[in-house]
This record gives sequence, C-alpha cells and structure tokens, in this order.
Amino acid sequence: MASADSTAGVDWAVLEAAAVAAMKNAYAPYSKFPVGAAALTADGRIVSGCNVENASYGLTLCAECALVGNLHMTGGGLLRAFYCVDARGNVLMPCGRCRQLLYEFRAPGMELMTTQGIKTMDQVLPDAFGPQHLEEPGDTNHE
Repeated sequence: MASADSTAGVDWAVLEAAAVAAMKNAYAPYSKFPVGAAALTADGRIVSGCNVENASYGLTLCAECALVGNLHMTGGGLLRAFYCVDARGNVLMPCGRCRQLLYEFRAPGMELMTTQGIKTMDQVLPDAFGPQHLEEPGDTNHE
C-alpha cells in the first residue's frame, strides 16, 4: 500500500466517478463486459476511456487504449493516478498489454487503484521494458 504522502492531491472518489461515467459509454455487445477507466494527469486534468469491442475480438480496444488516446487528444502529458472499473463499479486491474501502455505514459511515482489497494506502477509492472531500452547506445569506442 502506498503511503498517505504519496497519495496527497489524488481524489480517488473523483477518479472512480469518472471511470464509472466512462464505463457507461462502453461498446461491449459481444462480451457484455463494459469497462471504464479514468486517470489524473500530472497537470491536473482527468482523462477517461471505455472499451470498444469489435466482432473480430482481436481488434477490441481496451478502456486504457481509449484513455491514452484521450490523453493525447486533450494536450498530452503524463498520468499520475489511474482507476478502472467494471459494470458494477468494481475495481479492475489492467491487463498486461494495458499495463505496458500505461507504463509508457506514466508520471514518476504513478499510482493505480488495484483490487489490493493503491499501488505504484512499478509494483504492478516490475522490471518493465520501456522507451529507455530503445535509446541508442553511447559511443563505446575506446581509443
């Protein structure tokens, strides 16, 4: 569980409400499993998204994908806190693909509401692969 100091300034109830509101816009005719997600950005905005299914299943967009699209459509930035819910408002953990997506756009110390309480991104995706692993190696020539 994260310390009280690290969650200062995050209104988890507001994020929960935004995730529930997003979930109500989900398009889930095949699975009947609507999902909504909301996040607080580093600059204080709330962005959200819902899942959008497709008959070919593999093309389905998770709520986190829509949320990241919303992030970029509304000015970009980094995510500071994240909340995801199902149709009953129960907390959901992002799938592995979505954890990777959230990792790419995380602010330092990003926190997620999980089924086990508030955790950091590093706790839910330890030893993650990220943009830093794609940087060009420095000059290794030794003269």
